[in-house]
Amino acid sequence: MAESWVNLAERIGADLHLELELSGQRGRRATLIRALREAVRSGRLAPGTRLPPYRSLAADLGVARNTVADAYAELVAEGWLTARQGSGTLVAMGVPPTPLRQWGSAEPLQRAARTPKKAPPRVRGPRHDLRQGTPDVSVFPRTAWLASYRRALQQAPNEAFGPGDPAGRRELREALTEYLARARGVRTEPGRIVICSGFAHALRLLFGGAGGGVLQGPLAVEAYGLPFHRELLAAAGVRTLPLPLDEDGAQVEELGKERAVLLTPAHQFPTGGPLHPSRRAAVIDWARARGGVILEDDYDGEFRYDRKPVGAVQGLDPERVVHIGSVSKSLSPALRLGWMVLPERYVDAVLEAKGEREAWVSVLDQLTLADFIVSGAYDRHVRRMRQRYRTRRDRLVVALAAHAPHIEVTGIAAGLHAVLRLPPGSEQAAVRAAHWQGLALDGLAEFRHPEAAVSAPVGPGGPDGPDGLVVGYATPPEHAYGAALEALCAALPPG
Repeated sequence: MAESWVNLAERIGADLHLELELSGQRGRRATLIRALREAVRSGRLAPGTRLPPYRSLAADLGVARNTVADAYAELVAEGWLTARQGSGTLVAMGVPPTPLRQWGSAEPLQRAARTPKKAPPRVRGPRHDLRQGTPDVSVFPRTAWLASYRRALQQAPNEAFGPGDPAGRRELREALTEYLARARGVRTEPGRIVICSGFAHALRLLFGGAGGGVLQGPLAVEAYGLPFHRELLAAAGVRTLPLPLDEDGAQVEELGKERAVLLTPAHQFPTGGPLHPSRRAAVIDWARARGGVILEDDYDGEFRYDRKPVGAVQGLDPERVVHIGSVSKSLSPALRLGWMVLPERYVDAVLEAKGEREAWVSVLDQLTLADFIVSGAYDRHVRRMRQRYRTRRDRLVVALAAHAPHIEVTGIAAGLHAVLRLPPGSEQAAVRAAHWQGLALDGLAEFRHPEAAVSAPVGPGGPDGPDGLVVGYATPPEHAYGAALEALCAALPPG
């Protein structure tokens, strides 16, 4: 069928898409009736929509005025349309659109309307959410972000709205150079920073490009980490080899002939300890001796509550470390803004892997974040959230001391989550109990590498490692946090 766009701008100011075949001289009235009926049935013409006058529609379609008038009259008689003096012709209010799954069905609309339909089951989410990985999104700095957005939009040069630099906007890379040096001890320059949409995007650029990626496996990883990252690497054909963990972090002395190692040195995810200074030095020595590279996931490095945040490993040797960060924990995962600080030898290869513009982060978001950092709003927000999350963690510790003193909170006072050490064999029962309490949270076993051997220094446990719960205390809004803690305490195994 030929496709026609009908302009309803005379009274409605909108366009209507009708599928018509009007090349012949006969059957135009019937064709128009079918097209209008289908537009109503499919929901493209909603109840109450005003249709154009006969003359306007006839002119748009190139048909006689009487053809449109007769089509309208027929549809009014059938109940599809209504017509009143002074109100024009409107889609009838009582005609429900046909669901998408019924399109193309030969069943008459009247029969379908008379058939009683069972309501779909109602999907209910958890009443309380203590899953890790998300900041308190209810306190996103909307006013400050909007102010930065307006300034960025007003000050953006014209060329910012055309094809850009795959490395990202220079304004943001310059702002990050200063901020990361000041706050995280990173040594870099704008030319070594590549903007990406987050840590997962960084992994795809490093390992998933044409010809096998910028970096090659096998890749050593910590025995506990995000399953999503391991799955992403496996899909790229990269084998991951787990490093045991103890109270000093990853046992980097176990590194052998791997080409790269992925670490969370500021705050091991999810067990919560920092990488000991001696092991920081040791992993740098390994990289220099083996010609390897260290991937540093600095996912929540700004949030340490018992002392000043420890600096980035990248500062020890910028040519051996890829430092990766984002605003997913500090601002919101919805922004999809991250960065890689690269050794010079990898910059061109990463930019080539980035390739198509469709994978780039929005220029306006980049310019907004640059202004947000330079104006000091980012520092103010981080300090404010640091205090909020510290209070959240303190409330968790106090609640456990009062209601479950046998449960230990492990790891350092940092980040947006904590691990609760449970008695051996009780993790799955605690997760089920939490579910019955309407509480969403994760067991520690969810994050264990499938090939990881149990290491005694991590703590007591069965063949699958120590039992624990990973509690994201930053996730609930403030008004819901108290109830979430009550549900958590009710789900914990007795002492």
